Amino acid sequence: MEPRDTMSNGGQHAEGVFVNTYVHSLDAKKRLTIPSDWRELAGVPKRLFVLPSVNEKCLCVYPAREMTRRMERLRNLSIADAKGRQLARTLASRSDLVPWDSQGRIRVKDDLLAYAEISNQAVLVGTFDGFELWNPDRWKEVTDSVDETGLGEAAQYVGF
Repeated sequence: MEPRDTMSNGGQHAEGVFVNTYVHSLDAKKRLTIPSDWRELAGVPKRLFVLPSVNEKCLCVYPAREMTRRMERLRNLSIADAKGRQLARTLASRSDLVPWDSQGRIRVKDDLLAYAEISNQAVLVGTFDGFELWNPDRWKEVTDSVDETGLGEAAQYVGF
């Protein structure tokens, strides 16, 4: 599959987006293979940030360029912003920065896998700016409960 970051815009390449859904098994050492096109999109450095989701029992995975963009907001927090500082502290302490090996596998910390209830298989779900790791049963619950009207309202809310 070709990486989706080749659209040209005034001589510059648009950043790629993570799309599609994959189901991958964890190996005996609890390593998870990241699709090759997603590894290409992640770019350099060959590492991914893995964070617990703040809204659902899944893991959010971001390449360095996206995490850098998100961290700018946290860097600009006032020292007096107690809620913002608590979010930064909690996410940073529970997150991990993982490299992938020559076969494209990452090893997510046990506590993060436990948080998302991932043991043998994971569903990798593209979210445009990164991707999520889901327990297959939880993912099925989420997709079974999708409300098409709600999706339309959400698209309108974010101006999509």
